[in-house]
Amino acid sequence: MHLDHSGMEILDDGECRALLGRSTVGRIVFTLQALPTVQPVNFVFDGELIVVKTSSASRMATAASDTIVAFEIDEIDADGGRGWSVVTVGPARRVTEPGEIARLSALPLRSWAPGEHDQFIVVRPRLITGRRIPEAVPLRAPRS
Repeated sequence: MHLDHSGMEILDDGECRALLGRSTVGRIVFTLQALPTVQPVNFVFDGELIVVKTSSASRMATAASDTIVAFEIDEIDADGGRGWSVVTVGPARRVTEPGEIARLSALPLRSWAPGEHDQFIVVRPRLITGRRIPEAVPLRAPRS
């Protein structure tokens, strides 16, 4: 087990990708009007791409196309003091090619948000990092 300077376990690329493959809700970080914006999304990871479906008129579809974005997933047990986080960074793009749209349409991607979801956005992770709170780390009492 490798630890970072704060004592968090560093997850390797394979474990980060496995966690991406098991998760269905994440947060995409993009720039909107020169400011960072975070939006929760349903997604699927097909082993290479993070796939999100949204409205073609959405802020995310407009701002997160042909740019670099960050994407984060996590699982936190605040009471038990356990959890992990995976962050990816890479280029995002709108999908326009009919064959790719057909392939992505077959993926098990379901959106919780109401409204029409007619646009696929894909993110190709170029940098993937992950951290986990080790089991042996005791909970710290809150500061007063």
